[in-house]
Amino acid sequence: MKHLVRTSKNLGHAIRQARKAKNLTQTELAAMSGVWQETISKIENGSGGTKLETLFDLVAALDLEITVTERSKGTSDGLEDIF
Repeated sequence: MKHLVRTSKNLGHAIRQARKAKNLTQTELAAMSGVWQETISKIENGSGGTKLETLFDLVAALDLEITVTERSKGTSDGLEDIF
């Protein structure tokens, strides 16, 4: 699974997709990661203001990693994804 993430909404979608691919509920992911279920819900819905450490806890629990690369000039889903 590979996702282009440029916004908190994109990241939330990627986390939701990874969670569902592993057949986990938000409650199960919360137990695995130590992150409150309510926080997972907010992240998956694209709410900002989440601590970076919390995101890394979720990424680790889902057995994912984050790669940082130069921004591509390819197509995007919307104008807000460009900035």
